[in-house]
Amino acid sequence: MSIDILSLFPGYFNGPFNESIVKRAVEKGLVKIQLTDIRDFADNRYKKVDDRPYGGGPGMVLMPQPVTAAIRNVKREESRVIYLSPQGRRLNNELCRELALEKHLILLCGHYEGIDQRALDLEVDEEISIGDYVLTNGCLAAIVLVDSVIRFIPGVLGHALSAEEDSFENGRLDCSHFTYPKVFEGLAVPKVLLSGHHQEIEKWRREQALRKTEKMRPDLLEF
Repeated sequence: MSIDILSLFPGYFNGPFNESIVKRAVEKGLVKIQLTDIRDFADNRYKKVDDRPYGGGPGMVLMPQPVTAAIRNVKREESRVIYLSPQGRRLNNELCRELALEKHLILLCGHYEGIDQRALDLEVDEEISIGDYVLTNGCLAAIVLVDSVIRFIPGVLGHALSAEEDSFENGRLDCSHFTYPKVFEGLAVPKVLLSGHHQEIEKWRREQALRKTEKMRPDLLEF
């Protein structure tokens, strides 16, 4: 997969993408991430990319010219252009799986009060939100989307089944996990996990996942 991220602050991504699983995925050639500064496409000598909104109101709005030019610079026939926006479709595991099948994603990060609607109408395929809250910019939302999507690309995670057994798979949360030592501050690892009986262990994990879902997210069990 190839991912192009368009923003006003490309340096924002250096830390998250230079660590852990994302870094290894890039090094292994499983995903290619390219960063573009929208300011580079401004058609004025001052590299101005925003202006006051027509009709009044607070804040500034990104102008359509630099945004459309930046998108068109990286857009290909197979590109899927996504605007990270609080008004968008909610990101979930199903959508992450869908996006992981794409060859090329273009992620447009919002800034200030937003982006001129004409740029969105001309070049954006869809808007995606990571939750019902507002961030200072769309960079963090793009990081969340990249991290959650590449997990479903074969070879990215160390174990092929890791993504299949996490929370929100099969309509429930994940079960509790335990490791060494067997007893910590008086709390012991459940005996069934030490039994070696794999069928009993799987049964216990399913039951624990269901109980946790009923307690923490009963809405997931509603049909």
